[in-house]
Amino acid sequence: MVSQKVTIKNPTGLHLRPAGVLCKEAMQFKSLITFSFRDSTANAKSVLSVLGACVKCGDEIEFVCEGEDEEEALKALVEAIENGLGE
Repeated sequence: MVSQKVTIKNPTGLHLRPAGVLCKEAMQFKSLITFSFRDSTANAKSVLSVLGACVKCGDEIEFVCEGEDEEEALKALVEAIENGLGE
């Protein structure tokens, strides 16, 4: 299991479009990928779960990846967040 904290840079947070980009990225990996925000945990492969976390700009989330490709998954997701998820 690997984890890393990252700060959301998108001005509008994780609304539908960036949430979809995040999920699409997460689904490329076999690992279980979740993220913690405040006192909840969201499945990074579920758009509804990501939207339900209500993550805003400047919020810090912690990705947790567990599985055979966990290192690659974590690196790709952190990089996607830092690049603004296509926005």
